[in-house]
Amino acid sequence: MVLVVGDSLSAEYGLKRGSGWVALLEQRMAKEHVQVKVVNASISGDTTSGGRSRLHSLLDQHQPALVIIELGGNDALRGLPLAMTRDNLEAMALAAQAAGARVLLLGMQMPPNYGQDYANQFAATYATVAKATKAGLVPFMLKGIADGPDAARLFQGDRIHPTEEAHPLILNNVWPTVKRMIP
Repeated sequence: MVLVVGDSLSAEYGLKRGSGWVALLEQRMAKEHVQVKVVNASISGDTTSGGRSRLHSLLDQHQPALVIIELGGNDALRGLPLAMTRDNLEAMALAAQAAGARVLLLGMQMPPNYGQDYANQFAATYATVAKATKAGLVPFMLKGIADGPDAARLFQGDRIHPTEEAHPLILNNVWPTVKRMIP
């Protein structure tokens, strides 16, 4: 079983149900004859603190083989301390591993209007946690979407949430690593 703990980017914010990358992941696995259930425990607006507080009960309830953590973007948008985000991600990864699951972190980047130093440190947080916990890492889940030539077209009017058209691209960024990590 694969457990996805994320925020609005995984919770299908502004999309019709079943069109986000997590639903597409489950469809891809079925198409490739990977018999694994996917549980999407993502909540729009969630932070690493929220995910950390929910994780233990999710681990007990679902007993996943793989936990995908897609959190941190809301921490940065709120200007929360990077050390807190890092500590929460690390604690989540270690808790999932202690419960017998592999862990995949989905990295995020912030726009440069937060300052280049903050943006660089935020992006590096995911690699730091992945290295410290030996978790898998997709360095930037929105690669080719947020930093690509069609960025304006691939985001909803709020310019934060990807459109339905962008979610297959997100899956393409995530799938190769997920496929390698599924037991």
